[in-house]
Amino acid sequence: MSGINVNELGKAVGLAIAKQRQRKGLTQEEVAERLGIGMEAVSRMERGLVVPTVVRLAELAQIFECELADLLRESSTRPSEQGIVLAQQLERLTSQDRTLLLDTLSHLVERLASK
Repeated sequence: MSGINVNELGKAVGLAIAKQRQRKGLTQEEVAERLGIGMEAVSRMERGLVVPTVVRLAELAQIFECELADLLRESSTRPSEQGIVLAQQLERLTSQDRTLLLDTLSHLVERLASK
């Protein structure tokens, strides 16, 4: 047994899809049209009821103008991949805001790790 919980993975991938769709300012209907599928199919993917194939993820990445890896990284529970997601988010901030966020995050990690 692989230890991968398909339900949790489906929900995490669905959340990443929804996040990228919203980032691009697209509706589920617009994504469905571009994929040539029904809107309910997009909704099921975003809710994690259906885990999309690798081909479908590649199509979504093309629509969202992101890397295929971004959709998988955002759904990962691995600290190294989560670190990449955080780094991508940090790139959007000014140096001063990054410093503030990193200080805050460090304090939060210390507090949570001490419990």
